[in-house]
Parts: sequence; C-alpha cells; structure tokens
Amino acid sequence: MKKIKFLIFILFIPACQNKGTYSESKNKVAFSSRGAVSSAHPLATNAAVEILTSGGNAMDAAIAAAFTLTVVEPTMNGLGGRTQILIFDPKTGFHGIDATTVAPDDYDYENAPKKKYGYPSIGIPGTVKGLVQALDGYGSLPLPEVMASAIKYAEKGHFLIEGEARRMEGVNEQLNEFEGTSRYFTNSDGSPYNPGKLLIQKDLSNVLKAISSKGSDVFYTGWIAEKMIEDNKKNGGVLSMEALASYEAKTSHIVSGSYRGYDLNALWMPAFGAITIEALQILEQLEGDFRNKFDWAESIYHAIDAAYLDRRVQFTLDDAKRFTSKAWANKRADEIRNKKISSNLKPLPESYTALHGHTTHLTVADSDGMIVSLTQTIGTTMGSKVATPGLGFMYAQTLGGYLGEIKPGVRAPSHISPIIVSREGKPFLALGAAGGSRIPSSIVSVVSRVIDQNLSLYDAMSKPRVHPANGKIEIEVVEADHDKLNKVFDYTVDDTLHFTQKGHSVVLRSGKANFGRVYAIMREGNDWVAVSDPDWQGSSGAVK
Repeated sequence: MKKIKFLIFILFIPACQNKGTYSESKNKVAFSSRGAVSSAHPLATNAAVEILTSGGNAMDAAIAAAFTLTVVEPTMNGLGGRTQILIFDPKTGFHGIDATTVAPDDYDYENAPKKKYGYPSIGIPGTVKGLVQALDGYGSLPLPEVMASAIKYAEKGHFLIEGEARRMEGVNEQLNEFEGTSRYFTNSDGSPYNPGKLLIQKDLSNVLKAISSKGSDVFYTGWIAEKMIEDNKKNGGVLSMEALASYEAKTSHIVSGSYRGYDLNALWMPAFGAITIEALQILEQLEGDFRNKFDWAESIYHAIDAAYLDRRVQFTLDDAKRFTSKAWANKRADEIRNKKISSNLKPLPESYTALHGHTTHLTVADSDGMIVSLTQTIGTTMGSKVATPGLGFMYAQTLGGYLGEIKPGVRAPSHISPIIVSREGKPFLALGAAGGSRIPSSIVSVVSRVIDQNLSLYDAMSKPRVHPANGKIEIEVVEADHDKLNKVFDYTVDDTLHFTQKGHSVVLRSGKANFGRVYAIMREGNDWVAVSDPDWQGSSGAVK
C-alpha cells in the first residue's frame, strides 16, 4: 500500500465586531419573480436591487453593482482592471463583451522589465469601456442614474468589511511602495486599515462623476487619461495617450456545449469558458455514482485536470470548436480510463496556477428574463499595487510576466468564466466565480451538484468542492451547515485512504474561500433564486 499523503489547512477569520461595519452578510439567499441579484459585497447587491426596483433591467442593475464593486472591493477589482460579461437577452439570445486589459501595440516583452507588480505591470484598462458599452447596448437607464450608488459610496464613504481590511493588510508592505496607493489604502503612518474604517475616496468619486457625466471618453482621451499617462511615464510604465485612445471593448465569441441534456453557453478567450464546458462534457462521459462522495470527487478531479491541460493551447476559433466538442470530451474520457492523458508540457504562467483568491463576480436576472453574469478583476490582491495620485483606482496586473508572455496588442487571458445553463431552451442556472485558477473548478462543482445530485442552489454551493493542483486531489473540508456552530465535515482524514489506495495524493483544505467564490441565480418555478457563496462576505437580494 502506498503511503498516505494528506495535508489539512485550517484558517479562521473572526467576525467583524466594529459598529457600522459590513461584515459577512447573512443574506445569502433571496428570491423573487421580479428580479434577483447575487454579488460579492452587500452594498453592490443593494445598488443592483435599487435599480431593479426603480424599473431598470438586469443590465442596468449589473452595471450599478459592477461600478459599486470598484469602490467597495478595491482589493479585487477596479476601474483600471478587466471585465468579461455574458448576457442573455430573451429577444436576441446570448451575447458577450470582452473588456479585458491589453498590451500596448508598441510593448516590447523581451526587453521590458519583468516585474509582476508596479508600473511596468500595467496594461491598458478595459473595465470602464466595457461597462459603459454594455449599458449602451443592453441597458435602459442613463449612466448617471446607474452610477449613483458607486459615486455615493466613494464620496460619502463606506465601512471597510473584515475581508477587505485583511487583504489590504496582507499586501501592506507593497502598497507603501507607491505614493498614490499608500495615500488611499494605508493610514498616514503607513499602517494598514482596520476593519470598520470609514473609507472615503474623494478622488475616486471625482473620476466616477466625470465618467457618469461624460461617458468612457473622459477616461480614455480626457483629463483622466492625461493623469494616467503622466503618472505612468514618470514611473516607468508603458502606457501612452495613443494606447488608451485605441482601446476597444470587443464582442465576445460565445462557446456552447451541453451537460446531461442541459445547454451550456460561456465566453471564448480571453475568458476560459471553453475549459469549463470541456470539463463538464468530460465529466458527463465518466462512470460512477455521483451521489457517492468518493466517486464524485474523483470524477470531478479527473475531468477538470484533463480539461486544464488545454488551457495553454487555446488560440483560434477552431480550438474552441475542438475543445467544446463531444468527440474531444470522449477522447479525454478514454485517456482518463486508460490512464494515458496526452498533454502539451509547455510551462504555464504563474497566473494559470495561482490558487488563491482574487477577482469578483455578480449575477443578475430581471422579471423579463434578461440575465447578466459579469466578472471583473485586477489580478492578485490589489493587482499592480498602483493607484495614480489624484485618481484613486487600482490598475490590474497585466504585463511583466504574471500572465506569461504578453505580445503587443494581446488581450490578457484569465480564468474568468461566466456561464449560463439552459433547460429546454430556457435559462435555468447562471453563475460565475472568483478565485484564480479555481474559478472553472468551482463552477463545475456547483453545476454538477445541482444537476447530478439534485441539490438546491444553496446546498450545492455549501458542499465541498474539488480542485486538481500539482498532481494532487485537493478537497474542500467545510461545515455541512454554515449557519451552525458545530462542525460537521463531508470529508475526513479517514476518507483519504479511499483515494490513496487508488494512487492519489490528497490535500484536505479548510478555511474561507480556498475553493473559489460562486455567485449564482437559478430558476425555481416562477421565481429567480439568488445565492451568494456561503464562504464569503457577499450577499443576495431580490425585488420585493
């Protein structure tokens, strides 16, 4: 018998006790036939619900929440970041918007500094152009109305939640390397903010007000652009006015597939929707009783591990067709059964294997059936770690090697993977996730729990997830009931024997958000049920 290999990691984050703070929301589930929202922060959820209640559609609400997230969750996203949006319009079908960051056309990867944060890591931001374009194309309300909540929380302030404060503390040393960032996100003596701090962002509110009144042009060609370029040039960045002015948010190619009779729609590169679909289609071909926790975990591991082999070789639409075909799924499933997985062994960039958390997500549905699944990010915690003095927003990591070799004009790839699952031609489940390389695996875990185990959306999101990492099966150890103090675990140390007898090394992990954070809505009868990840600070809301 092989020696048992397992590790258990247990993390504990105490509940925030400061008066007036937004700690982990208890509003994890909400439902209504009139519209529902799930997002990573209670204030973003509230902003979306207010818009829906006032007569706005799902896109109006999503953009309100997205701009609000750039204010209240700056460790995860910002105006200097990247955004991917999957849309279902009941009249016109599925659409996508790619607003990722981009390397300037004159970027010289070979000779550029290889720094994974700081000014040399900053590419052309996409978030602002993407959000405004999405509203113009699919929204029904004017930009000032949609952005009002974000402006309010920047100008008047919001109380810093526990998770945000702890993440800022974790990168405090790096934040203090840059004048603007230390000004906005540390105390005057350079020390980190405590949970419950009233965070007022006047400069950011001025930026948001300018976008609200003048649109995205002021960000890419106006005074905001001028400040960005002045700061970047002074500090070794590669941005230029020409590069900013040339930026376009593009229409995404929709990739499709199916899982046990359910239709799947997601976004092609630079999002990783094809990988998520491929993993589900491989899973469909694998034998086993998926109500058995051992069969389920091993099958999830194999399906995702096989699909992840193809992350590094996605380039063309022909690749998209190949990786999302049933024939390819059958090929990979046969390789799993025969223990002969073929792979391209080209090393993956750091971002492809990063296990810990960044990125934010929201999902919205309205009474007319429009659905928006939107993910945005700045890379790792606080992204580039740079905020320009006078502007107040964070830039994403894009250049310098974090995303691998980024050639001139290349749009930054990421694990972002919003997806919509349909049944008999009607959207049934919409979701997306945050969490680096664990985004696709967390989505696959939840979809399988809903379809294969017939669980409610909340129960599906509360159950353990599985992720392949460094040749090991990583299994989440979570409380069976997140609302109770007694800890009841689905997987135990004794369970590892089952996997090791089959030659697997196993890692059991416990702790907040180690396996991604999912934000989802699901159709139940006439209602939309919204659920925010029980492992995170987010919340769900619905129109009353």
